[in-house]
Amino acid sequence: MSKRNSHTIVRDKITIQNERVNNRRSDQHAAHRGGREKDDKFLRIGELAEMAGVTGRTIRYYEELGLLKAPERRDTEHRRYAQKDLLYLRRIQQLKSYGLTLSEIKEIIDLAQVDPSGEKRRLKLLTRYSEKWREAMERKRRLDEYIKELEWHIDQLEKVGNFQACPGEECKKCKYTGICKFANLNSKTAL
Repeated sequence: MSKRNSHTIVRDKITIQNERVNNRRSDQHAAHRGGREKDDKFLRIGELAEMAGVTGRTIRYYEELGLLKAPERRDTEHRRYAQKDLLYLRRIQQLKSYGLTLSEIKEIIDLAQVDPSGEKRRLKLLTRYSEKWREAMERKRRLDEYIKELEWHIDQLEKVGNFQACPGEECKKCKYTGICKFANLNSKTAL
């Protein structure tokens, strides 16, 4: 047997031994956790908070309000949260970002107990989203008016020949006389 082949065999034996040691350690770790491999699917409160972008205190507060169910503790273990809890938490955050209050969100969540079909929750969300949309459209309309007002003021200030004569003599040449609140004042005093 060549030196090269003997080195390869030794290296392969070492690799196999290392894998066995690592597997034993994994088995011991699983046994330490009670042999529950399914625990890998659960999250501690800190992990859940980090994934959802909130604090652990926020999660406990949501549990107190009934927005999120508090998981049962097993023996002396920490709370373990399932992936569905992360989904609920993200949904709560989404609804908050749409402007719903925590009490409105709770009302929607509570509807699940009286309506397993989800139809009442769907209709409630549809109503709230429609209200929020109308409110947003009204804010947009006011913002659009404000932007138009600023635009003509900027244009007018860039083109005015004599700022001291505005309002006054400059109004005769100004294309914004019809919408300017000061153009029709009898005062010739500059602002």
